Amino acid sequence: MTSSLIERVRILSRKIKLKTLELFRDTAKILAPPPQLTISEWADEYRVLSQESSAESGKWRTSRAPYQKEILDSVSDREIETVVIMSSAQVGKTEIVQNVVGYYIDYDPAPIMLLMPTVELAKAYSKKRLATMIRDTPSLREKVKDAKSKDSDNTILEKGFPGGYIAMVGANSPVGLSSRPIRILLADEVDRFPLSAGSEGDPLALAEKRTSTFPNKKKVYVSTPTEDGISRIQMEFEESTKEEWCIPCPVCGKLQPFSFGQIKFERVQLDSAEVKDVFMECKFCKQKFTEFEWKAGQEKGEWISQREDLPEKITKRGFHLNAFASPWERWEGIIEKFLEAKKKGKDSLKVWTNTFLGEVWMEDDSESLDHHILMKRREAYNCEIPDEVLLLTAGVDVQDDRFEIEVVGWGEGKESWGIQYHKIYGSLEEESTWDALDEYLSRTFAYEDGTRIGISCTCIDTGGHYTQETYKFIKPREIRKIFGIKGHSRDNTPFIGKPSKVGREQIHLFPVAVSDGKVKIFSNLNLDFPGPGHCHFPNEKHAGYDREYFKSLCSEKRVKRFNKGIARFEWVKKTKRNEGLDLRNYAQAALEILNPNFERIKALRETHGKTAFQVQGQAAPQRKRRRQISKGIGGV
Repeated sequence: MTSSLIERVRILSRKIKLKTLELFRDTAKILAPPPQLTISEWADEYRVLSQESSAESGKWRTSRAPYQKEILDSVSDREIETVVIMSSAQVGKTEIVQNVVGYYIDYDPAPIMLLMPTVELAKAYSKKRLATMIRDTPSLREKVKDAKSKDSDNTILEKGFPGGYIAMVGANSPVGLSSRPIRILLADEVDRFPLSAGSEGDPLALAEKRTSTFPNKKKVYVSTPTEDGISRIQMEFEESTKEEWCIPCPVCGKLQPFSFGQIKFERVQLDSAEVKDVFMECKFCKQKFTEFEWKAGQEKGEWISQREDLPEKITKRGFHLNAFASPWERWEGIIEKFLEAKKKGKDSLKVWTNTFLGEVWMEDDSESLDHHILMKRREAYNCEIPDEVLLLTAGVDVQDDRFEIEVVGWGEGKESWGIQYHKIYGSLEEESTWDALDEYLSRTFAYEDGTRIGISCTCIDTGGHYTQETYKFIKPREIRKIFGIKGHSRDNTPFIGKPSKVGREQIHLFPVAVSDGKVKIFSNLNLDFPGPGHCHFPNEKHAGYDREYFKSLCSEKRVKRFNKGIARFEWVKKTKRNEGLDLRNYAQAALEILNPNFERIKALRETHGKTAFQVQGQAAPQRKRRRQISKGIGGV
């Protein structure tokens, strides 16, 4: 063999060896286990925020909100089975859920269930959140097939990927909670879940059972809380490590949570909600620092348990966070919303406490009222309608032998004035009794200057023994905004639901969450001073506000009861007659259906007089007049 041939063989041999080594290296890369990533590391490496669902689109940065790192990584911690997040709004909890979903699709595939309050919310999440995250995050886009492809198992509520799937389910749907194995359970806004998924029972308990076959199961519960004692997220949090996000004082360095009690501020004007000079005082050294001075220390923040009896083995971590820690909220704005809520009353303050402090609302003993106290608050109007009243609504209760009616006046801030409590006796099988009701609802009421206005909207309860007769009465009068309502006690529903057409007459029947309405009424009845929400009552005998009325107005109290271990509030009667409370609820429902713009109404009144905006009960207004009304009243 010549030397040149030998050299060529040697070169070829080296090339074969090199290619073999490269093949082994490539094979090793494929077969090697992936690097050990936590969820926050995965998010920082791969996650892309979508423009449609984020104000800060682009590559994800956990450092933008440092408190998220420990929450995310606790989910991927092998020792932790359950993670509870009880927080305010606007702290990024939805993106935390998104990152958990992305991690398990891409890095640790498994069957996942995302449980939301309703099927509609689950669909909205799938379309607006999950779909855009998959589209914009390359590592996810490679794994989840396009819904339009022929062999795709990708639908709106279920998306498949190698090694698992994600099912998005409404807590109100027993079908979605049917038997299927789930390793990762994500429950979002658990305090808005219904008590039962149809007749199947507690939706959260049903979903938890789906995880029982997995030793490495994960359960993540997320929500803003509601009321003390019935808040599900509060109950879960109390059983956890109960950790608070703490940051160091800029001077003494001692760790402490963002606390509303330590926030100091000044109002720009005495009665203004606008604030200035906002500081938080260190609870140790008493020095005051601005929002940005405190937030500069968030990189050194720590999650600290508030429990003294922590178990040796921790499997359930709980995190509480308020909006003062959020990089997307300014302290001035949070405080101004607090002052506005405080001015509006208890209901608004409750919402602020839940959504900005991330805390449960602590009820006092005001759920039971003393009718004697309300009677003493009666006042002289010296007319049928005080000048502060901008419009009238009415509620009608249909009894077997009578109609009971309350007409209520409403002003700015939903301040209310009882105008008249009236009863019409007679057989409801006689047309003349219904004619009397029609005549009453068509009448007008007088201000002190003699100007008269009619009832703008009326709600009639359609329950009882005369439902069909009530439908027949309502149908031709809907043009006068006389509507039928049907009360219900379902939780986590709007006070006024979307109307449906019912009966042969096809009237518009509005569902009314009567329990929520009663909470609002009792809250307002406890306001001692005139202003938004306050309830006024006349002392004129002919108006019908006697002892029996006030006893029926205060006839119920709210109590906590347990059903299969789940707490809920129920209203129970203290006295037999409760028409006063029901009718105030119906008149309040009429106001919500009407959805008035009080500022617009007041402006019209000042320009065109007291009757400029009224929907008169006596006759249908002319078309031009209707257009003026629709500008002043926004809901109907």
